[in-house]
Amino acid sequence: MDILATALPALGEAWALILQPVVLGYLVLGVLMGLAVGVFPGLGGIAGLSLLLPFMFGMDPVLGLALMIGMVAVVPTSDTFASVLMGIPGSSASQATVLDGFPLAKQGQAARALSAAFTSSLFGGLVGALFLTVFILIARPIVLAFGLPEMLMITILGLSMVAVLAGRVALKGLAAAGLGMMLGTIGIADAGGSLRMASYDIPYLTDGLKLVIVGLGIFAVPEIVSLLRQDRAIAGEARLGAGWTQGVRDWVANKWLSVRCSLIGVLVGIIPGLGGSVVDWIAYGHAVQTTKDKSNFGKGEIRGVIGPESSNNAKEGGGLVPTLLFGIPGSGSMAIFIGAIALLGSGDIEVGPAMLRDNLDITYSIVWLLALANVVGTVLCIAASGGIAKLTTIRFTYLAPFLFMLISFAAFQSGENFEDLLALFVIGLIGIFLRRFDWSRPAFLIGFVLSEPVEKFCNQAFQIASFRFRKSFGEGIEYLFSPIVIILIIITVVSVVLGIRQAKTIMAEGDVKSGSKRAPLVFLFAIMAYLVVSLVNAGMIPNYAMTDKIVPLVVGGIALFCCLVMLVQMMMRPETDVIFADKEIAGEDADAPYGLWSTLAWFAGLIAATWVVGFILALVGFMVGFLRIRAGAGWLKTLILTACGIGFICFMAGALNRDFPPGLLQDAVDLPWPLK
Repeated sequence: MDILATALPALGEAWALILQPVVLGYLVLGVLMGLAVGVFPGLGGIAGLSLLLPFMFGMDPVLGLALMIGMVAVVPTSDTFASVLMGIPGSSASQATVLDGFPLAKQGQAARALSAAFTSSLFGGLVGALFLTVFILIARPIVLAFGLPEMLMITILGLSMVAVLAGRVALKGLAAAGLGMMLGTIGIADAGGSLRMASYDIPYLTDGLKLVIVGLGIFAVPEIVSLLRQDRAIAGEARLGAGWTQGVRDWVANKWLSVRCSLIGVLVGIIPGLGGSVVDWIAYGHAVQTTKDKSNFGKGEIRGVIGPESSNNAKEGGGLVPTLLFGIPGSGSMAIFIGAIALLGSGDIEVGPAMLRDNLDITYSIVWLLALANVVGTVLCIAASGGIAKLTTIRFTYLAPFLFMLISFAAFQSGENFEDLLALFVIGLIGIFLRRFDWSRPAFLIGFVLSEPVEKFCNQAFQIASFRFRKSFGEGIEYLFSPIVIILIIITVVSVVLGIRQAKTIMAEGDVKSGSKRAPLVFLFAIMAYLVVSLVNAGMIPNYAMTDKIVPLVVGGIALFCCLVMLVQMMMRPETDVIFADKEIAGEDADAPYGLWSTLAWFAGLIAATWVVGFILALVGFMVGFLRIRAGAGWLKTLILTACGIGFICFMAGALNRDFPPGLLQDAVDLPWPLK
């Protein structure tokens, strides 16, 4: 009763604050900015909030919060455009949406996929806000109950989704996840500071590979190259499907799936540091596990869109729980959010228990601004989805140079090194071959995303458990196997068992034909060679840094074992077996009028020219050459499209205060922006 007596007046004061016209105006402005940032692949909420930071100093707290919440709330909604229309993950929270959203777009049902996604996002966002309202005062013990063992088990639960997404050959999924985890261990280890699979002669690798680059390389580059080789529109037929009303009906038909996935999003969002990188995969896995006919997943199953999109918006509400209650950022964007709050007004607003005690009205204003922003953002996106979906009917050769431009620029922003572009190309090659030979790209990405938290939580939990075991065996067991951990273990085991049974019906890369042993064997040997080198490198880490070698040795050993078993199977089975799946045997890739290497040469040329003359000059030459030679466009159309592309990227870079990759020319000559 005391809680209600405190909360009810604060709720009324919060509504009085946010219903002011000027506050609603700032909220809409934030929503529009968030939509623009979300549509731009690879940037996400962190980049958007970074843009707003300089304007937060001294701003009225409610106005500043309206602006920031408007942006944060809708990025997980608007990033769906790139995921569905072009197969490019708009952010880490929309990677799973690509699996079924993009196939729907290729079938001419882009408007349906988008509207189902936006409706799910709206519902998830409202669930997150409702959860935050109810638990803002009583969630403290729940958050405090999650220690290192519980966070480790949540991470392992995310890894268990590999069992669902492994595909027809489970060993390929396990090996792909292991390969992703091994790539995730490149660089300086957190625990002991050892340098793994890198050297100080190559500074770029010491910080490891960035998620933006890996996500774009694994999903975006292969799809762009594949569609470009086929020289047609994204949609096989020039139709948009039933439009946004069909997507809304799809959501109504699957509303309970949306409810469950929204709750998953909220609960995972509460755990600091996990958030969007994990929640969409868990939700996607749940959607697969709860669907009777699983054969359509990966080919255009609408439930594969509704599940992840419900969860990734709901997790924003969950992420605000540790942020507001304890000042612990639930994600990278929440970290910037905390810093921005400190700049507002006179600086007397402080996140944490003090905010609940002294500024409860402001706290609830944040909650309901989050809900309103989701409503406004979703309405705008649904209204625009039909028109934007028409992009899928344009000949892809005209879209490809713009997409190469976008992913190159987005990749560069992750570290602002020229090597970012080289890494994008190399990871793109890996993605192309994973796709070609029917290895699970989602499993690979799950492994990469979770490599760092698995290692960090494992090492920290092990150290604390060792200390407690030395004091008392019972205390150590009690620490490692709390009731929450036991529940999560049961859920994980059930997930793995069900996943292994169901994976054989899931074809993430479609019905890939078999018919040749040579190419799949060469790819397998290449992966095995990398794993062997990684294991040798991990084994050479000094003994005093044992914590830095355990995870690479265990994960690499398991992945190599899976590869060896596959090698034995390949030696014994006929070349028509599914283990020899190869997209170049039959289907769209095999019948494509353009070859893989001739298509990749254009992207490689853009990167090479950037190294010499810088990004903008290289981009001008690339777009003119590509549109004239590859697309066969006339000079007028070529020049107009090139000017539009250069103008757009310069506008975005200027608005977001971002730089372009420089080249040797920029090192020798002082050129004006944007050529510098």
